[in-house]
Amino acid sequence: MVATSNMTEIIFMGFSQNRDVQKIISVVFLLMYTAIVLGNGLIVVTIMTSKALTSPMYFFLSYLSFVEICYCSVTAPRLIIDSFTERKVISLKGCFTQIFFLHFFGGTEIFLLTVMAYDRYVAICKPLHYTTIMNRRVCGLLVGAAWGGGLLHSAGQTFLIFQLPFCGFNTIDHYFCDVHPVLKLASSNTFLIGLLIIANGGPISVISFTVLLTSYVVILLSLRNQTSEGRRKALATCASHIAVVGLFFIPCSFVYMRSCVTFPVDKIVAVFYTVITPLLNPIIYSFRNAEVKNAMRRLVGRKVIWEEK
Repeated sequence: MVATSNMTEIIFMGFSQNRDVQKIISVVFLLMYTAIVLGNGLIVVTIMTSKALTSPMYFFLSYLSFVEICYCSVTAPRLIIDSFTERKVISLKGCFTQIFFLHFFGGTEIFLLTVMAYDRYVAICKPLHYTTIMNRRVCGLLVGAAWGGGLLHSAGQTFLIFQLPFCGFNTIDHYFCDVHPVLKLASSNTFLIGLLIIANGGPISVISFTVLLTSYVVILLSLRNQTSEGRRKALATCASHIAVVGLFFIPCSFVYMRSCVTFPVDKIVAVFYTVITPLLNPIIYSFRNAEVKNAMRRLVGRKVIWEEK
């Protein structure tokens, strides 16, 4: 049961109190959010409808793109709407809901990136057994495990926050609800809860990063036995994955892998893993990939022919 609380709403300070600046921020985020939905949505549709993109890599990529849309949708639309209002308010229950979905999709993305690193390891280091190891059933189980892991992580984070009493001061220096800013509003000592929150999220980041790092070290070592063309393709694929991992993990580590202390720069850092990474994902992963670009051209071509008929 939730602890007794007199607080019914939480107020965001946002990025700026200047109305003109808020309008500029709203337009910028609206453009980025639109690009995220269209870009990642195009990837999902292309992979689902293309008979050429049947590799497990594209199967995982379609789910990653879908998660990116959902993850960004937890925070960006509200920021865009709040930029037009004088009081940026969310109900306490709405705040808990935002925290739940933020960590649900964020945790799922971490696990998916880890699964994709394992997929690249099998493809490059065990090419003859790749289709046997990464069969449809295994791929489905890995994606299911990623969603399940994200759910367990999110439920744990939200449950810990849900137990705290909230009374009095209700303003946070952020543009969305997250565990650290909300902890500062609690009316009781949050030291133990803060440690439990770090214990919940810390191992996920550490274990996932260790798996990712180990996979790529092994991949790089194995490339010595590859042909120059094979080495070039493997490096290109891995470089894209490492870029996405870096853009997502480094800002997340800065915010969540420390004691429950907030800094004004946190909301700027949060933009990188909630907006910038989903925005760059289509460019880094797909629009530089010849197979994906050809599939997109065929998809657009079929649409044009259908409209002409």
